[in-house]
Amino acid sequence: MQTNLVDHIKTTPEGREAESILRTCVHCGFCNATCPTYQILGDELDGPRGRIYLIKQMLEGASVTEKTQLHLDRCLTCHACETTCPSGVRYGHLLDIGRRLVADRVERSRRDKATRWVIATFLRHTALFGQALRVGMAVRPLVPEVMRKKLPAAIPSAGPWPAPRHARRWVALGGCVQPALSPDINAAAARLLDRLGISLIEANGCCGALRFHLDHQAEGREDMRRMVDAWWPHVEQGVEGFVMTSTGCGATVREYGRLLKDDPAYAAKAERIGSMTRDLSEVIAAERGRVAALLDGVPMPRVAFHPPCTLQHWQKLRALAEDLLHGFGYELTTVADAHLCCGSAGTYSLTQPELSEQLKRNKVTALEAGQPEVILSANMGCQTHIATATGLPVKHWIVDLEARLKS
Repeated sequence: MQTNLVDHIKTTPEGREAESILRTCVHCGFCNATCPTYQILGDELDGPRGRIYLIKQMLEGASVTEKTQLHLDRCLTCHACETTCPSGVRYGHLLDIGRRLVADRVERSRRDKATRWVIATFLRHTALFGQALRVGMAVRPLVPEVMRKKLPAAIPSAGPWPAPRHARRWVALGGCVQPALSPDINAAAARLLDRLGISLIEANGCCGALRFHLDHQAEGREDMRRMVDAWWPHVEQGVEGFVMTSTGCGATVREYGRLLKDDPAYAAKAERIGSMTRDLSEVIAAERGRVAALLDGVPMPRVAFHPPCTLQHWQKLRALAEDLLHGFGYELTTVADAHLCCGSAGTYSLTQPELSEQLKRNKVTALEAGQPEVILSANMGCQTHIATATGLPVKHWIVDLEARLKS
């Protein structure tokens, strides 16, 4: 694609990156075939190719309007288009640049700004969110229906967390809302890894994705720097790596090197931490034989697995979790359009509720079609989102797997 970026953008690091990405696009349109919002809305500007044109026009000096902002806001950042693209267009990187420039030029309504500020501020504070969650659950019948659907009926018990006792050590990120909504996920991972001779150490905090994707990119990078500071002593002490039980956090942390590359004080450390980060499925895959031995003879259920976009499209680990579950004896159902987003997409269900609900209904229909006993996923956000539209139990795969291990 030919470009003619305006001089004051072209000479910046963002401008050079954007131009490089734009020049790889051959506007073939394959990306639209796997774009969830394009499939629903049928609008060229609500598909990757159209959004690329909008960003290109903005970088070339065209006026930027609320319409530009709307079409970029509607993007789920699922990265399905990158999986499809034959030219390797780094659409997600370009979208980050485009959204920041739009945020600088287009004033949001007071209501929209307030909503985004509340989400970006409130959800980052685990203790505060946890308190509000407990209050909401206590007065559930009095809460408006739209919010009542998002409140869980109960918070699962975390169970015991093994004391660190092994030479092999990994660090897990607690995250923002996961400790309040699903404390059982990291605890289950800790118990399983302990049986494999690995001690799991938890470090709480926000990976930075929350604020970064809500028009607060500078603040999101500050969150990333705080995590680098919190984790670096573990690097110096010889920790084996950083394991992510939430694929959304994992996708972000693996990009720390890129996101902080222009910060001389953090670039090298961020790159090192990103390179040491693994999804939980990768860590378990390295020990699959030993896990299989612990499951020998255990009856396993029929399940539908939902691979989060941040696992299959961002981290390119499309079939790893499914392969693990199949190898451990689970019967996996066939799920139509498994590449499509469930509509959770971080805070998307809060900022774009109508589109999110439609995507969720489509996803639940596909997941239930194979008549599974349980639905499994690898991301707490997807898990919580899907659970509001089905009567089936919805769990993180590590929680279900650890519960079935032989004592």
